[in-house]
Amino acid sequence: MTTPSPSILSLRNVSKSFTQGKTVLKILQKVEFDLYPQELVALTGASGSGKTTLLQIMGLLDLPTEGTVTVGSVGFPVTRKSKAYLHLQQRDAVRREFLGFVYQYHHLLPELTALENIVLPQLIAGRSKDIAEKNAIGLLHELHLEQRSHHLPSQLSGGEQQRVAIARAISNMPKILLADEPTGNLDDASAQQVFQLLLELTQHKGIAVVMATHNLDLAQQMTRRIHLHLGNI
Repeated sequence: MTTPSPSILSLRNVSKSFTQGKTVLKILQKVEFDLYPQELVALTGASGSGKTTLLQIMGLLDLPTEGTVTVGSVGFPVTRKSKAYLHLQQRDAVRREFLGFVYQYHHLLPELTALENIVLPQLIAGRSKDIAEKNAIGLLHELHLEQRSHHLPSQLSGGEQQRVAIARAISNMPKILLADEPTGNLDDASAQQVFQLLLELTQHKGIAVVMATHNLDLAQQMTRRIHLHLGNI
């Protein structure tokens, strides 16, 4: 019998609430979730159901009100009052090692070329310029964008911009990619291209992907689907 792979992202009893005056808004309630290598997981739910909040908590960009987030082999007690919760610099280090992010809008730096946008996060992570550029050129080739490497974002189509954003997100080889509506602003053909790219990342690079989406056709093509309703999965 094959031993199942350990999860690379785990949420236990994760809740999130906001206080507005005397009103407590419960966004997430006791969420339990495990992500495994090479999975492509669809995160669905109505607008305002908490998908973005959940992704931010998975990515250590936001603190849950209570619960535990485990990334890789590192456990994070994440209540706001917990003295054991890692400080910001440590969380940044974990994000650099394990996590990549893609959003509905590509957020490419407009004054940098496609190549330079992919090189920059690698330089921040400590890679030399030569190695970073070689890696970026390789990624652009894999995405069939090598002819667009010296184009500015304004000179690229929406689908091309989003593919560059994905290349940037995986340039430091994260184990997990969190994608918040990455096809939301794209036409059907471009959305399918971006989806196929994410699928290839899971199959050929071993990256696990959680993708928030309203596109149920795409969701049905993924490894599995988790649906947020009334703050829980």
